[in-house]
Amino acid sequence: MATMLQPPIILLKEGTDTSQGKAQLISNINACTAIADVVRTTLGPRGMDKLIHDDKGNTTISNDGATIMKLLDIIHPAAKILVDIARSQDSEVGDGTTTVVLFAGEFLKEAKPFVEDGVHPQNLIRSYRSACQLAIEKIKELAVSIEGKSLEEKKSLLAKCAATTLSSKLIGGEKDFFANMVVDAVLAVGTDDRLNMIGIKKVPGGNMRDSFLVNGVAFKKTFSYAGFEQQPKKFVNPKILLLNIELELKSEKENAEIRLTDPAQYQSIVDAEWNIIYDKLDKCVKSGAKIVLSRLAIGDLATQVRTKYDFCF
Repeated sequence: MATMLQPPIILLKEGTDTSQGKAQLISNINACTAIADVVRTTLGPRGMDKLIHDDKGNTTISNDGATIMKLLDIIHPAAKILVDIARSQDSEVGDGTTTVVLFAGEFLKEAKPFVEDGVHPQNLIRSYRSACQLAIEKIKELAVSIEGKSLEEKKSLLAKCAATTLSSKLIGGEKDFFANMVVDAVLAVGTDDRLNMIGIKKVPGGNMRDSFLVNGVAFKKTFSYAGFEQQPKKFVNPKILLLNIELELKSEKENAEIRLTDPAQYQSIVDAEWNIIYDKLDKCVKSGAKIVLSRLAIGDLATQVRTKYDFCF
């Protein structure tokens, strides 16, 4: 008995484009070209900023290619590849995000006439790979090595590279000032790949040249306790105590309940709580530390103790 095979049922969303072949290739190229045109005008010293308003009501003004590509709500599958290219460039190199998107868009635009003439995509890919190999060889010829050079020569060359990357940014007018600061920060980290240890603290007010490099750890501290004007604001080579405990009366979690049979027992419970925090503060004093950093809360009692022993919380 013969059985008839039913054709497969394909379920697609309404409005889905099912075109194939040359038409789909042209559609993909047009979508990628449109995305490249969005970021094209942000490139260069006179590049313009883009104002992006998303569906959540957030507004962003930027001329950074990676930021713009990340904020664009792109649906087309082929165009999304440009977003991945920008993110990869930002992750691996940290610069050139706009340029790499424009290169990809221009390569596709140049390939479009050949696709329309019937040239197979594999032949185009093979040609691009050959061109890539030639470009890499030429770059190796032009490359300048910093191996064996003095520290000052290395810093000078790195500062020029940093200044080039800052030309198209908002701080391009002070690129020489910030380029040297960036180089000093990277050299301070050392040869290890620990760039995540370099942070930026933003302080409102002042001008760009008020910025400075702290070769250490910097964090924002707001002095709000009584009598802080009379306390020292500077310590030289102090002991630093790092805590992961709270220096305040700790509230019980999960609705803890204490039942008393005698009112006199209440005072013993209160005394026990105060003894715990006094014991913590006594250990801090005996450690000889002058600066105490805590991840958890610091209460008013600890603040009063610090005024007596010249602590800095």
